Amino acid sequence: MESLHPRIRFLWIAQGVIMAVVLGVALAAADQFFVDIPTAAIGGLAGLVLIAGIAHAVRLYQIWRFELQGDALYLERGVITFIETAVPFVRVQHVDTQFGPIERVLGLSSVVVYTAGSRNADVRIPGLTPDRARELQDTLRELAVESEADDAV
Repeated sequence: MESLHPRIRFLWIAQGVIMAVVLGVALAAADQFFVDIPTAAIGGLAGLVLIAGIAHAVRLYQIWRFELQGDALYLERGVITFIETAVPFVRVQHVDTQFGPIERVLGLSSVVVYTAGSRNADVRIPGLTPDRARELQDTLRELAVESEADDAV
């Protein structure tokens, strides 16, 4: 199975840092305006969230995998809840490549696979280089067209 580019860890760690900062600011504001919260508690909780966010990012990177199998795109991901997803090529409606601003800075992109159906109708593969994302997008599109022809009545 293929893993994500290692730089995705920086994005996920940055999300954990932002979450810790937001929590720290919110607790400091609550301390200032509503309740007396010891400074050590604010720092401790923000530090705990920071450590948990970094650990989550590292573990998520270790687990996140995907593979193109004979008839489906197969994904494994999740830290607390492990998720295995198989997306049959015949269900693929269209495939996008996305480059968010932070992803562009890190030289990364994502592939989003939209499927037929209403529940969880899309699957996102983050942390790919732009070249790999375009290659995967083209391959998925070709496999979807081929499987549609095979599925015809």
